[in-house]
Amino acid sequence: MTEQATGAHHPQPRPRSGGHSAPVEHVTGAQSLIRSLEEVGADTVFGIPGGAILPAYDPLMDSTRVRHVLVRHEQGAGHAAEGYAQATGKVGVCMATSGPGATNLVTPIADAHMDSVPMVAITGQVSSKSIGTDAFQEADIVGITMPITKHNFLVTKAEEIPRIIAQAFHIASTGRPGPVLVDIAKDALQAKTTFSWPPVMDLPGYRPVTKPHAKQIREAAKLITAAKRPVLYVGGGVLKAKATAELRVLAELTQAPVTTTLMALGAFPDSHPLHVGMPGMHGAVTAVTALQKADLIVALGARFDDRVTGKLDSFAPYAKIVHADIDPAEIGKNREADVPIVGDAREVIADLVQAVQKEHSEGNQGDYSAWWHDLNRWRETYPLGYDRPEDGSLSPQAVIERVGQLAPEGTIFAAGVGQHQMWSAHFIQYEQPATWLNSGGAGTMGYSVPAAMGAKAGRPERTVWAIDGDGCFQMTNQELTTCALNNIPIKVAVINNGALGMVRQWQTLFYNQRYSNTVLHSGPDDVNPEARGTRVPDFVKLAEAMGCVGLRCERPEDLDKVIEEANSINDRPVVVDFIVHQDAMVWPMVAAGTSNDEIMAARDVRPDFGDSEDD
Repeated sequence: MTEQATGAHHPQPRPRSGGHSAPVEHVTGAQSLIRSLEEVGADTVFGIPGGAILPAYDPLMDSTRVRHVLVRHEQGAGHAAEGYAQATGKVGVCMATSGPGATNLVTPIADAHMDSVPMVAITGQVSSKSIGTDAFQEADIVGITMPITKHNFLVTKAEEIPRIIAQAFHIASTGRPGPVLVDIAKDALQAKTTFSWPPVMDLPGYRPVTKPHAKQIREAAKLITAAKRPVLYVGGGVLKAKATAELRVLAELTQAPVTTTLMALGAFPDSHPLHVGMPGMHGAVTAVTALQKADLIVALGARFDDRVTGKLDSFAPYAKIVHADIDPAEIGKNREADVPIVGDAREVIADLVQAVQKEHSEGNQGDYSAWWHDLNRWRETYPLGYDRPEDGSLSPQAVIERVGQLAPEGTIFAAGVGQHQMWSAHFIQYEQPATWLNSGGAGTMGYSVPAAMGAKAGRPERTVWAIDGDGCFQMTNQELTTCALNNIPIKVAVINNGALGMVRQWQTLFYNQRYSNTVLHSGPDDVNPEARGTRVPDFVKLAEAMGCVGLRCERPEDLDKVIEEANSINDRPVVVDFIVHQDAMVWPMVAAGTSNDEIMAARDVRPDFGDSEDD
């Protein structure tokens, strides 16, 4: 097992490594599985039964501690488990049968792996004697998922089930969180065994380092106070470690600018004067430029991925790097670190605060006044914004901005992937952690609706809005039926521009406006112009057919009224079909494969920074 290890601050019970023997129960393997899930604190499982996993569904029916949500597609179960995990901080759980049931979980497992989401996927497997014979509905899901799980298990003996479930939850939630697969042979579920809790843990070699090295912390503090142009580059690991309070203390102590990645939105309040925005391909000009011009980057739970760095060899050419991460494999992977720090983000930041305070007490205080003069000038000159369509139609940015402004405090937003995802990152204010869910690393279309479902199941007291594109929505909207039947009243804003918007934007910019297979509402090569006026599918009718309320908004003057109507309905899911202008684009933008120095603030608008900052 390779530890990729953050934030081991999870409520899951920790099975002890021995001690007094617990009462022994005589059960089947399937009963042992359900009892184990109860004991590790799993309260919600998303799944679909099938032949190989069926023995587990019988005792599940009798459990009063584990709620099962019957989804419509296994991909929905996986993304729902992710949304549940991201909204609650607990381990998300999904369950599927062998073969196609298990392979339908591959996409959400890969998604959870890329975004470090704690998840346990339980799959049925054919009988142990049939493994390797190409039996009916057999697939080597352990082999298939090996590269995209933190660890996985094949269970062929009933007596192993409690120990492996305990280990799976421990591995998923400690160190760098991630998905763990538990594949259980059908005969292991059917066999008689005994159950006692807690089991003896057996994880030699799994020892995530959480406490940072004091010498590295001191070196980092010295660099921070000596720097002229520092930036705190904050990634999703800070949220995983529940380190947002510590981050705020560090930022306000140092007075360094803070940039939060797509995965870290809400880790630091958007409204805070030290926050300079989101970096990356579609990041704020100030955030992207701050990293480029910095003389010190303090990376906290971030991994220098290509969407943030742009062309790697031209990224932040003047900067020394302090890189703190719980996964040692990430440090130096893309950018060499001058001060590498392995540890949990919460521990690292808390120790950094003390070390910086000590530097201050010795008279070493950073002077960033010239730096803030530049940062504030860029913020004023190149703010995020958008143009209203000249034909009076709905602006997608305006729709998303108003959904955010009219939502109750504490609303959780789950976005799909594409233009609407970037607009949601830009034009909704994130003030609290765990209020922004999206597929960052994998960029999985279809993530939004099931993730919102999982978030609402885990946090029923919160309003949950899914911001989706019409392309993403058509991949997983069947889970609205699940929501309607299980009293999970999410709200969905479909940003309907009739196209695969982000792909169309690239075709506009880089393919001479040749819109090959990105128009969603007309026939091949757009042979039927009259079809443009039709709505196939009609999302309002589709929503109503699935037991939801369907609304539509086409005019700017109706926007607030429709959003407020959606917010007032809380007894069932609501889908709002927002018909928006198809030519809106996401700006700023750094074209793929180019340097962040080539950021465009808007179409044909390249920021002018002069040369004075390049000293």
